Amino acid sequence: MKTITSEKLTIVGAAGMIGSNMAQSAILMGLSSNICLYDPYAKGLEGVAEELLQCGFRGVTITYTSDIAEALRDSKYVITSGGAARKEGMTREDLLKGNAEIAIQFGKDIRTYCPDVKHVVVIFNPADITGLLVLLYSGLKPSQVSTLAALDSTRLRNELAKHFHIHPDKVTNCRTYGGHGEQMAVFSSTASVDGKPLNELIGTPQLTNEKWQAIKEKVVQGGKRIIELRGRSSFQSPSYLSLEMIQAVMGGDPFDWPVGVYVDNDAFSHIMMAMETKLDKDGVHSHPVKGTQEEREALQQSYQHLCHLRDELIGSGIIPAVDKWNSINPNL
Repeated sequence: MKTITSEKLTIVGAAGMIGSNMAQSAILMGLSSNICLYDPYAKGLEGVAEELLQCGFRGVTITYTSDIAEALRDSKYVITSGGAARKEGMTREDLLKGNAEIAIQFGKDIRTYCPDVKHVVVIFNPADITGLLVLLYSGLKPSQVSTLAALDSTRLRNELAKHFHIHPDKVTNCRTYGGHGEQMAVFSSTASVDGKPLNELIGTPQLTNEKWQAIKEKVVQGGKRIIELRGRSSFQSPSYLSLEMIQAVMGGDPFDWPVGVYVDNDAFSHIMMAMETKLDKDGVHSHPVKGTQEEREALQQSYQHLCHLRDELIGSGIIPAVDKWNSINPNL
């Protein structure tokens, strides 16, 4: 099997549904000939590894361990889904404190065991905050850590395709920005449907204002809907999208969906959130987000919500005040 790289790819949380799905997809996508699976749940991890080894894949070395030091040592690419999963009735924010502590320890483990890692993708919720904490405590550069945010934009694409009864490929440049949560900012000004700007369709019989509001609500509640349908949180979509992200950093096709990225500029301060981004072999970099006045206000509200979550952790003593961050990570 031809692979993009022989450098080590570590999948954290590999015994879970996201991680195990990710492991198989990474092999099928030909990302690396050196894949390491990690999970503290040793029995489940061995089961996943045995299944993959029994597939008879050629040209790839699959290792597995419940020792985080062994898992991360010499790793150049890491994807982690290793937090508590969202259950029915929960919001992503309900996972905040428990998963924050997991993210902090994981950042420290990155710093200790693989400081030369090229890129880390964080996908466990609330991803904007957990990714921020991994960046803070790993000591990595902001370009080296990204979080999964594209799932909201792909959900918008899906809902518009269903509404207009067209192939999803004809729905282009769908974008949601800000937090990966119920306070996300859903943009219409960027998108086109079969070549026609979405904003020219909203408010017409083809897409009434009421229908558009309903579509936005479906996007915002997309994760909740999957839990209702399947009895568990999404795993196939986050698995695949996060692998496309790491594939871009490995030198594959650039990732053309929004990515969660660290932002500190005149508009947004010391936060990680979905922006218009470029993700390629040089890492992740953000670009200014344009939009209507209403969309910019929605983005500002989403940003403020993330600041509230960040400041809640500061207030409870889990992380220090922002002005102390540079002493933990000189790159911030």
